Amino acid sequence: MIEFFFDCSSPWTYLAFHNIQPLAKELGVEISWRPILVGGIFNSVNPSVYAQREMPVPLKARYMLKDLGDWARSAGLSIKMPPTVFPVNSVKAMRGCIWLGKDMLPFATAVFEAYWGADKDISQDAVLADICRTVGVDAQQLFAGISEQAIKDQLKANTEEVVARGGFGSPTIFLDKTDMYFGNDRLPLIREALLRRKASAA
Repeated sequence: MIEFFFDCSSPWTYLAFHNIQPLAKELGVEISWRPILVGGIFNSVNPSVYAQREMPVPLKARYMLKDLGDWARSAGLSIKMPPTVFPVNSVKAMRGCIWLGKDMLPFATAVFEAYWGADKDISQDAVLADICRTVGVDAQQLFAGISEQAIKDQLKANTEEVVARGGFGSPTIFLDKTDMYFGNDRLPLIREALLRRKASAA
């Protein structure tokens, strides 16, 4: 089992979200999708992210854009960095993923594509309603669902859980509950770990 803790507001998470699906399918491993709020993680254990945004190192920032472009090209994705609205409030979108449960994947995919590919502000109800129409979700039901306290509590609980388990950002990925990986560029290591597990189980 792969646990994938994610927030749609992260470009590296968009890449990993896209790239881990064929990897899991190839190796016959299920993915447990775990929506979180990455801002809650930063506030709790990784506030240095805010300092880096306020006072970026120019050389590092320039390379980061190149690196992101290289990874996006490798994945066949289009990413606008930074989007017009950045950072974005993703709480409604992530609550929507929680509310949809096992049916969240098309919605989450469309949210990622709307924000990172089409530069749409996913904090806006009109944008989320359009996404709902695109993936066949009743927007009124979704908006009602994400206002339920249980949905809000689950998103908070997921965020607190990943921090308690050692996570400090998005995406945070676990194999077998304790083997943690962070970021899109760790997928080759995840592949190797899964292959080792398959070999030892044979």
